[in-house]
Amino acid sequence: MRVWAVAATAGCIVCMIIIIMILRQIREICRRLAFIRSHHTNMRLAWDTPFGPMKRLTAEINLFLEETVEKRLALERESRGLKDSLTGISHDIRTPLTSLSGYFQLLTQTEDREERQRYCAVIGARIDSLESMLEELFTYTKLQNSDYRMEMDSMNFTKCAIDAMLAFYGQFTEKGIQPSVNMEEDAAYIYGNPEAVRRILQNIIRNALVHGVGQVSVGLRKEGGSVVFECANRCEAPEEIDIEGVFQKFYKADSARAESSTGLGLTIAWELTARLGGELTARLEGDVFSVRAVFPLL
Repeated sequence: MRVWAVAATAGCIVCMIIIIMILRQIREICRRLAFIRSHHTNMRLAWDTPFGPMKRLTAEINLFLEETVEKRLALERESRGLKDSLTGISHDIRTPLTSLSGYFQLLTQTEDREERQRYCAVIGARIDSLESMLEELFTYTKLQNSDYRMEMDSMNFTKCAIDAMLAFYGQFTEKGIQPSVNMEEDAAYIYGNPEAVRRILQNIIRNALVHGVGQVSVGLRKEGGSVVFECANRCEAPEEIDIEGVFQKFYKADSARAESSTGLGLTIAWELTARLGGELTARLEGDVFSVRAVFPLL
């Protein structure tokens, strides 16, 4: 009986020692977590107990801390990028607004009919530019909504592509560019949304119109079980193009800063293409930049 009492007493003492060690470790973990939280440091927890469960707990907490730090750094990078982009967009919107104000003042000060017509034409162009930029921002915001849905149906992709190209033909002519167009006449039908497809093609063509120098080519063909739309243009400063980033939001090559653009055109085209089950890619060969949209045929 006495031996049993001694064993029980020893067991209780061992349990108390273990509990004290665990409590001490928990207090130390809480202290270090409080320090990490208040100072945003990269410190990690250490353990000095021989108990496996406590080691596993500490290891899991360290993994959680590492993931939290990575997410925080990613958010900080995104926040800095967003601030820079918003600064650029503010500049791009302010430029046509300043121009509008100047030309409006000139319009009110002149009585010459030809000058008034010229000022009205410039003002109209600036308004169209602003409308286009605001429409891109609105569309991009709408696409970020996970609940956004598009109505899908059978549609004539070929007709949509021809209409989109004809809509820009006058602007190419004004810029002194004679685009090379090679489109198959046979209708290519896909399962899609006409408004979304129109926006995709317009954004691709507009990108070539804005950045193209001297030569632009547009092609449409059937390839296997898909329809392929490709638009290529020569560019003035190919070394400034980050081919891996052209579909990222607010992307702009430095040479594009003079243009009124949000840097969202190809981003919107990429997101809409993905939603329609297609694929949008870009490549740069020498000084020729091209965008290729592929959709499965019905």
